[in-house]
Amino acid sequence: MNKVLAFILAGGQGNRLSILSEERAKPAVIFAGKYRIIDFTLSNCVNSGIYKVGVVTQYRPRSLNDHIGIGRPWDLDRERGGGVELLQPYTGRKASDWYRGTADAVFQNLYVVDETDVEEVLVLAGDHIYTMRYDGMVAFHRLKGADVTVGAVEVPMEEAPRFGILSLDDDDAVVAFEEKPEHPKSNLVSMGIYIFRKDVLVDALAENGRSKTSTHDFGRDVIPAMLGRYRVYGYRYKGYWRDVGTVDSYFQASMELLADNPPLDLWSAADPVRTRSSERAPAKFLPSAQVSQSLVCHGCVVRGIVRRSVLSPGVVVEEEAVVEDSIIFDDTVVQRGAMLHHAIVDKEVIVGARSRVGNGDDLTPNRDEPQHLYSGITLVGKRARIPADAVIGRNCKIMPAVRESDFPSRVIQSGTTVEA
Repeated sequence: MNKVLAFILAGGQGNRLSILSEERAKPAVIFAGKYRIIDFTLSNCVNSGIYKVGVVTQYRPRSLNDHIGIGRPWDLDRERGGGVELLQPYTGRKASDWYRGTADAVFQNLYVVDETDVEEVLVLAGDHIYTMRYDGMVAFHRLKGADVTVGAVEVPMEEAPRFGILSLDDDDAVVAFEEKPEHPKSNLVSMGIYIFRKDVLVDALAENGRSKTSTHDFGRDVIPAMLGRYRVYGYRYKGYWRDVGTVDSYFQASMELLADNPPLDLWSAADPVRTRSSERAPAKFLPSAQVSQSLVCHGCVVRGIVRRSVLSPGVVVEEEAVVEDSIIFDDTVVQRGAMLHHAIVDKEVIVGARSRVGNGDDLTPNRDEPQHLYSGITLVGKRARIPADAVIGRNCKIMPAVRESDFPSRVIQSGTTVEA
């Protein structure tokens, strides 16, 4: 695999994740307590023997840059034979100097391809959860003599409109590719994974770059334009794969990890998921603690009740507090007697004593984001302060850095947004 270069596209804003991606790129969002979403793609590369990696960033890159650094947790801090390079757009005189789409992001960084002795270029999305060895897909690509191979996976039919839809013939050649159709003809979707022959990638991106009507996107423009002119194949992947680009899909993928036999094995020694981990004390459970069916990371201190939840490092749950069906990011404090239900709480939040977050059965969609917050999940932004005795309903959005004085009343009805 030393002849393969990987580009990880990690510049996405992720609007559908609402305030979870307000201050960070989508691939930098925390998942399973201790990981960032991009950790899975980075780990897949290393587990596949791919050590030449370029991470293409754009939207709010600081959190991602700090997390990846020189790549040491993934064994990518190499002076020879590979390494990781963070690729940000150059600030130029025009708006067009910024990446105009996924294809343009790679096009602007083709100098990395020119400087590297590789035969294939692997283009990866940095915002999906899966563990996959890419060497099988590379072997398939070479066996077929393909110019480009698209990773494909089956999803539930009701989810298919969110993705690019592939149609394959009996030899797995791609005969049709339609990006996010309203009425998809199948549930075989693109994983956002592409393997190109080096020279083919250069030619295809140069052609796309000259187009004045293109959106400069791999799925919408580049791949469809190659059909009938190049050897384009689809590689059927049978393993676990989740797009966590919406609040609901993110929440559901997180809750799947709490099953007795979760579909994603985070404990595999064969395919470990690597991450940058802070130095903290072990998790501590006091005599009053009751914890079941949950992931609790290092540095947590639990005196209350935690059920079916994910706690990131440093979370504190005080006595008589109850956390159920919730996800809590680093260093948040749930004070005595507070209750969290069906909530996702960002970093360094204080949930005031005896407050209720995710209260009741009223599922009125959020007034600002009805298309994103409608299933009952309440979001609390980074460093928010929730007053003692507050009662916050379902599908609410508490914006980052909100203070107690910003709450219009102690009772926040379902579907409400509280802003600073």
